[in-house]
Amino acid sequence: MVLRRLMPGQEVPEVDELQEIDTMLAETVEGWTKQWKEEGLQQGRQEGESALLRKLLERRFGPLPSWVHERLGQATPEQLETWGLDLLDAAGHDEVFKAH
Repeated sequence: MVLRRLMPGQEVPEVDELQEIDTMLAETVEGWTKQWKEEGLQQGRQEGESALLRKLLERRFGPLPSWVHERLGQATPEQLETWGLDLLDAAGHDEVFKAH
């Protein structure tokens, strides 16, 4: 009962012994830790890709308007990759984002 209250939204199986609870909690914490690390790595990669693309856009086209910074900050990894490739052929920053 206490575990269900402490871990809302998590499925907590019925257990008969304290050792089972200890094992279950250890496995749960291990899973959470792995998930958090993966999420942190993904977020770090995305922020790095966004920062690199911003620098490349600035180097090629000069100062960027605020809407470009906003688009980069809200972009998915797929969008960042597409824009990075589009940058190679674009005549201006507006062309990079025009079709996407």
